[in-house]
Amino acid sequence: MTAQPVRRVEIVLRKPRFALYGFIRPTLVFAGRGQPVQWGIGTWQVPVDEPVTIGVFLFNRIWRFGQAEAVLQPDHAPSLEYRAPVLPFLPGRIRVGGPGGK
Repeated sequence: MTAQPVRRVEIVLRKPRFALYGFIRPTLVFAGRGQPVQWGIGTWQVPVDEPVTIGVFLFNRIWRFGQAEAVLQPDHAPSLEYRAPVLPFLPGRIRVGGPGGK
């Protein structure tokens, strides 16, 4: 069995300074599977030659909020930036290219 070629993607997860929720961590979704993650910078492996749908949401034990999703194409820069909302009922924002729009 041959291993599928992969590339590393950097994802920056940002929480607002003054959010009306606390102690909530984001969940990152790749290919329909959620992974709890920490705020800050992380790297993940994704296939080199196919588009990947990456989603993020927050969960406060009652409801999901801050949902955002992006499709990372093979020709996109290998970085994303997620910004969580200030209020716990608004959507988040995810930008391909990460900080500075690279």
